[in-house]
Amino acid sequence: MHASSRFQGRSAGLGLALLSAFAFGGSGVAAKPLIEAGLDPLHVVWLRVAGAALIMLPVAWRHRSLVRERPALLAGFGLFAVAGVQAFYFASISRIPVGVALLVEYLAPALVLGWVRFVQRRPVTRAAAVGVVLAVGGLACVVEVWAGLSFDLLGLLLALGAACCQVGYFVLSDHGGQDGRSGDGAEPPHPVGVIAYGLIVGAAVLTVVARPWGMDWALLGGSAGMNGDEVPAWLLLGWIVLLATVLAYATGVVSVRMLSPQVAGVVACLEAVIATGLAWVLLGEHLSAPQLIGGFTVLTGAFIAQSAAPKPPSGPVAAGAGTGAVAGPVEDELSHGRAPH
Repeated sequence: MHASSRFQGRSAGLGLALLSAFAFGGSGVAAKPLIEAGLDPLHVVWLRVAGAALIMLPVAWRHRSLVRERPALLAGFGLFAVAGVQAFYFASISRIPVGVALLVEYLAPALVLGWVRFVQRRPVTRAAAVGVVLAVGGLACVVEVWAGLSFDLLGLLLALGAACCQVGYFVLSDHGGQDGRSGDGAEPPHPVGVIAYGLIVGAAVLTVVARPWGMDWALLGGSAGMNGDEVPAWLLLGWIVLLATVLAYATGVVSVRMLSPQVAGVVACLEAVIATGLAWVLLGEHLSAPQLIGGFTVLTGAFIAQSAAPKPPSGPVAAGAGTGAVAGPVEDELSHGRAPH
């Protein structure tokens, strides 16, 4: 009976992880038509984060003790995992294809391992190094370097900025996890509570940066073009807030609790595949054969780098990939630095 219950739990966790990957993967597809209709990328990010923060207010009130117990963790999560990742990602998709932007973010495992090796001066396994090489080589195919970087350079740099924010999140998660296991008896912070406050902090930061009072609110009452079809702007916004943010984060957290971080991380890699597929079908953004092969190589390298990330004798080591990835063994504290998207 116990084995059967465990199997059912893992099956349910896998289903939730898949749902989370689908929800996160659709964020860029829903946001890009709004951006092309005239909304500034930062305004779209603000609408997404502020709307989700409003919905998560009851959860934040329930875990209000976190403000006193973990203020630095909440501030870092809101700044990097919410505001930073989303702002850079949405700005990048305004200039380059959704799938390419998300695949660039999958350089995060390579950057994390660089932090581990050169900043923390820990040894990196050979398998992890191979994963990094594969990810970088695959990215070269995605951006078609042989064509002289025909992609918008600023768009690529913005996507790389999103990857760097993911690294900041992973490092912060690693630090927070060690705090919770320091032997002082402190309880680890509730992950949903951290996400709720992360969204609130992110909304506050983005309010200052995006200045939503200057937004053309009338655009939300109109429509946006999606591969030749007109879709109500409010419907796309609802998709971004309810499905690609609230549902994506919530199902992601629960799935990580039910699965190992390695399994959850592998499923999270599907986010890039889902985003690319949805962009192909709904936005008409077709990638060439070399780009598809490169994308597969990036995901393979990200998976290898994540699963082979070094672990110290005590305390967790940050590892993960993409906007829906998990930071090593700290899944009991935090999950999904994206939302992605």
